[in-house]
Amino acid sequence: MNVRNFVPRIVAVLSLAVLLLGGLPAAEQLAGISAGAHAQQAAPAEAGKSDVWRSIRQGEQGYVSIPDKKAGVLVQSEGENWRAFRNGPLSTWGVWGMVGILGLLALFFIIRGRIRIEHGPSGRLIERFNGLERFSHWLTAVSFIVLGLTGLNILYGRYVLLPVIGPDAFSVISLAGKYMHNYIAFAFMLGLVLILVLWIKDNIPSRLDLTWFAQGGGIFSKHKHPPAKKFNAGQKIIFWAVVLGGFSVSLSGIALMFPFEFAFFGKTFAALNIFGFGLPENLTMMQEMQLSQLWHAIVALVLLILIIAHIYIGTIGMEGAFDAMGSGMVDENWAKEHHSLWVEEVKEEERKARLGGRGAPAPGDDD
Repeated sequence: MNVRNFVPRIVAVLSLAVLLLGGLPAAEQLAGISAGAHAQQAAPAEAGKSDVWRSIRQGEQGYVSIPDKKAGVLVQSEGENWRAFRNGPLSTWGVWGMVGILGLLALFFIIRGRIRIEHGPSGRLIERFNGLERFSHWLTAVSFIVLGLTGLNILYGRYVLLPVIGPDAFSVISLAGKYMHNYIAFAFMLGLVLILVLWIKDNIPSRLDLTWFAQGGGIFSKHKHPPAKKFNAGQKIIFWAVVLGGFSVSLSGIALMFPFEFAFFGKTFAALNIFGFGLPENLTMMQEMQLSQLWHAIVALVLLILIIAHIYIGTIGMEGAFDAMGSGMVDENWAKEHHSLWVEEVKEEERKARLGGRGAPAPGDDD
């Protein structure tokens, strides 16, 4: 036994004996000795506890014998920062972004109205997208909409849906949404690959795009139609945003579907630090998961905002635009106004096909 543990008890017994014998001053003195002994023992103990808790709060890695070594971190303080940002600025900015784009589009529609075919429909149709192109577009578009709605439920559902439909229905919807989000994600990835292969050659930036931007794409004036090939500068922005943002959100999504298996951010930060960013490289797998979740949500919200504008232009915003991905055939006047150079390329290909390689066109072939 440890004798030191019995010192306070012995002193207390002696104090009681002296008190019973009438020696109160001596008892007070002995009591002081006892208090001093307690203080001497408590001071190192309290200091030790402070050091231990300070280390715990700083996320110091301890030792555990179980296979999951992450359990060695008792308190992961970055989790508080992750939760505060996710439920605070991220959620708030997302709402403002979506409400803002809807407000801007509504204002644009009130001022500009629907963009009509200036010379009216010609009645002559020209093929804009073939079956494979339309399939790839709709595969990507429909899967993205499903992913967007189920993702919004994850971020905002407990504030919007839960109070309306109750916990039971919300639980069923959220669980179904989780499985849809996980599995339909692979259809979205396939769509990304298809549209990249099919359209990358037509979406390379060129000097022609500067002219398109200088004229505002012709959407702010009824009489300006900047020349464009198959895709104009605005469509190229959408294309690259969807492809690059889509692949980025896919990687972070894979990291979330297979937790603690992929460490993308540490390697990415190491590459960025070559340019002097000074980002942390030695990230724990828990930190990797937190960053993956935040990045996944941020990129997805940005894409949602862009796609809302894209849907507007492709439906009620512009006459004849939906036909391009509906039937694949567009009116020739619409095509000439928005993609004049592409129409010339198509006409030239048709001429060559009619001639069959016979050389210059015969009179009357230039219709």
